[in-house]
Amino acid sequence: MNPFLPKSKSDLLLWQVLVFIISVLGGLCSGSSLEINGGDGVAAPREFDYFKLALQWPGTVCPRSRHCCSSNACCRGSNAPTEFTIHGLWPDYNDGTWPACCTRSSFDRKEISTLLDPLEKYWPSLSCGSPSKCYGGKGSFWGHEVEKHGTCSSPVVRDEYNYFLTTLNVYFKYNVTRVLNEAGYVPSNSEKYPLGGIVSAIENAFHATPSLACSNGAVKELYLCFNKDFKPRDCAVRSSLQSEIFSQSSCPTYVSLPAHVSLGLEDDRTAVAWLPDNEIL
Repeated sequence: MNPFLPKSKSDLLLWQVLVFIISVLGGLCSGSSLEINGGDGVAAPREFDYFKLALQWPGTVCPRSRHCCSSNACCRGSNAPTEFTIHGLWPDYNDGTWPACCTRSSFDRKEISTLLDPLEKYWPSLSCGSPSKCYGGKGSFWGHEVEKHGTCSSPVVRDEYNYFLTTLNVYFKYNVTRVLNEAGYVPSNSEKYPLGGIVSAIENAFHATPSLACSNGAVKELYLCFNKDFKPRDCAVRSSLQSEIFSQSSCPTYVSLPAHVSLGLEDDRTAVAWLPDNEIL
């Protein structure tokens, strides 16, 4: 007789419990989505599935600004953005969730000193708010994006400089504003455009389906999705909890692309309060 086999029903039950416990512990050790990241003791989520390039439409976002400040691109008068600008490059999972704050790396503006001009133009902040940092306190818009999302972009993008450079390059290569303008979808404060037409124009150009988010019938954000080699792919639409981001359900059948109205400089009717830099929210 094999001495390791159970000899009674009670032994068999105990055996089954032990096997279950061992299998659970084995799964935690080998199949967990969390790993200890380097020597900083931070639990890093499993590797992401794809990238989402999030773009903002200034004509919809800027009217929500309550204040002007030097960091708010909505208040630049004739130099305010009039095309889609970058919100961020986000690593996502296929199930509609995403990793965030994967390391304790802090944003260092000096690392991107050679990119400041294009970042100011194509990746500007559209508010005076100071986003929360991953591990407490407030920071800058760029700092929030790289600390929350850029730190989770490994092994494709491994450092701060390349996170911003890669995002700019993808933005330039897949120029949504140009595609829509060439299809006849131009900024207007009176026209309504078919949502299906906007989606089709992007599909025809990039051979992948975007997703959109709207506010009061106006396009607020548009998302392009990419595999890890930055070839376009359809955006995920599986999350019911994040329907505004992962589907087109927040947009009506006909949508607007409002023309930007400058804040705080050229027209007293649209002027908003200016904040000195030391009083930014």
